[in-house]
Amino acid sequence: MQKPLLFTPLRLRGLTAPNRAVVSPMVQYRATDGQVNDYHLVHLGKFALGKFGIVFTENCAVEPRGRVTQGDLGMWDDGQIEGHKRLVRFLKQEGALAGTQITHSGRKGSTPRSFDKPGELGPAGAGWQRWELVGPSALPAGEGYVTPKQLAAEEIDGIVRKFGEAARRADACGYDVIEIHGAHGYLLAQFLSPISNQRNDQYGGDRAGRMRFPLAAAKAVRQNWPEHKPMFIRVSAVDGAGGWDVEDTIAYAKQLKALGIDVVDTSSGGLTGLSTALPIKRTLGFQVPFAAAIKRRAGMEEVHMADEPTGVTYQPEAGDLVLVKASRGMALERVVERLIEVAR
Repeated sequence: MQKPLLFTPLRLRGLTAPNRAVVSPMVQYRATDGQVNDYHLVHLGKFALGKFGIVFTENCAVEPRGRVTQGDLGMWDDGQIEGHKRLVRFLKQEGALAGTQITHSGRKGSTPRSFDKPGELGPAGAGWQRWELVGPSALPAGEGYVTPKQLAAEEIDGIVRKFGEAARRADACGYDVIEIHGAHGYLLAQFLSPISNQRNDQYGGDRAGRMRFPLAAAKAVRQNWPEHKPMFIRVSAVDGAGGWDVEDTIAYAKQLKALGIDVVDTSSGGLTGLSTALPIKRTLGFQVPFAAAIKRRAGMEEVHMADEPTGVTYQPEAGDLVLVKASRGMALERVVERLIEVAR
C-alpha cells in the first residue's frame, strides 16, 4: 500500500525530512533568562520519539525586549547556546530535523504568562519587571495594551543585525531549520500593516517601504544561515484588521523567495488583540486557500498550519501543501498515531 504523501520524505536544500509532519512552535513560558531547561527537553523530545519529521522549538527572542513574556526562550546571547545544543542532540538522535523559530514581539511584549495569576508577572517573588515596548509607530496593539515607543531608523538597523546574530547562534546550536516568526502581530507583521505602521520615512508609507524592515531582517538571517540549511518564515496572509491582504502577501513572498527563503509558513490574523485573532470562521482547512494562493502565484514551497486531525491526514494529497504543521490537542495525537502505524 502506498504511503500518504504526508508520510513521505521531503528534500529541503541539503537536508531531508523523514516525513512532512511538522511540530509547530508552541509557546510554553517555562524558560528563565531565555535558557532551555529540562522542561523543553521533555516537551519537545516526546515529539521526536513520536517520529515527526521536523520538530520546532517555540519562538526564541532575538533580544530581551523582543520576548512576549519573561518565560520565553532566547537566542540573544552566546550563553544560551549550550542549552539548545542539548535539546538538538536529542531531537536528531531520534531521527527528526531540529528547527527553531526566532522573533521579536515588538508592541506585543512584556505580558504575563498565560498561567500567571491576575496582577502577577511571573512566579511570586521572582521580581520580574515589565520592559519598554517598541514598534513601527507609537500605537498600542489594542485596548489594554501598552503604547510602544516608535523605533528610530538606527534602532531598526540594530534589530536587523540581531536577527542575523540569532541565526548565527542557531547554527552554532546545531539546528537544521530556522524560521522567522513574522506573523500574528509581532514586530515584522507590525511593520507590514498600514494600521500599525504609520511612519513617513523609508520604513513606512507604501507597501515597498513597509516591507523594507521585514525583508532586511530576512536577508540578515539568510546571510548568517548556512547555504545547505533551509529557512522558513511564518506570515499572516491577512492581518485580520483590514490593512494587509493576500495580494500583499503574494508580493511579499516573491521578494522573500528572491532572498533565498525556502518555505512560507502560512497563518493569518493577530495584528490586534490575541496573537491569532481573526474575524474568519475557523473551519477545517480554512488556512489552505491562503497557502495555495501563495504557492501558486509566488512559486514557493509552503506550509499550512493545520489544527484539525482530518486536515492533517488528507489535505496534502490535494497538492496545495508541501508540509503540514500541527500544534496542540487532537491534531498532534492523530498524527502520532498515524506515524506509528506507518513506521510498523
